[in-house]
This record gives sequence, structure tokens and C-alpha cells, in this order.
Amino acid sequence: MPGFYVREQVPFDAAEDSEPEPDLAVVRGSPRDHRDAHPKQVALIVEVADWSVTYDRGPKASRYGASGVEDYWVLNLPQRQLEVFRDPRPDASQPFGFGYASHTVVPADGIISPLAAPQAIIHVKDLLP
Repeated sequence: MPGFYVREQVPFDAAEDSEPEPDLAVVRGSPRDHRDAHPKQVALIVEVADWSVTYDRGPKASRYGASGVEDYWVLNLPQRQLEVFRDPRPDASQPFGFGYASHTVVPADGIISPLAAPQAIIHVKDLLP
């Protein structure tokens, strides 16, 4: 997608005390824009989950929601599906005080479009090994 680039397993500046390293982060701009500092905002985060599904749905989702990540995807390998979290909201029951109002499960034969590029169509099966 023009105007975006993908970062693999490198930090983003989620909060003053937190720099998580998502499996994939789609960031606006170019790598040069973030040469001197990690990006503070991302257009999309994707975590690839095998054994970490519960953690990725829970504490990690809460951290990303608290950081304002609007589009967070968990590629759930054991169940061969994509879990899409959108619309971060305050939620005192979550570890970082935020959760997501929307949690949608897209099966392997489904399609999804990122919020930042609604014209893009991604087949979930193409994301799965």
C-alpha cells in the first residue's frame, strides 16, 4: 500500500514505559520517517499466535487498546482463523485499563480489509501457513 510500510518484530512507542514488539506493524510513512525514533502510532498490528492466543487476546490487546491502536489482528494458528479487534475503549477490568468494543472472528475462507485501506481485500487463507 502506498504511504505505508511494514515493520517486523521491532518496537513501537506504545507508552512512556512500554515499547512492545508486535510480529507485524503497518506504519504510515516510510522507514526514513522513523529513523531516529520508534513510531508512536501504527495503522495495523498483527500478532501471529500459536501458544500465545490467550495472552494476545488479553494483556496484549489491552496494551494496544490503551495505546490507541484502532486495528489489531491476532492470526490464531491453532484455530486457523483471524481475530480482529477494533474500537479501543476504556475497560477497567483489563490489565491496562482498555479493551476493544469489537472482536470479530474471520474464518480461514473469509476476507478482511484493514481500516487504513478499506479498498484492500485480504484473504485470511493467504495469511495462514
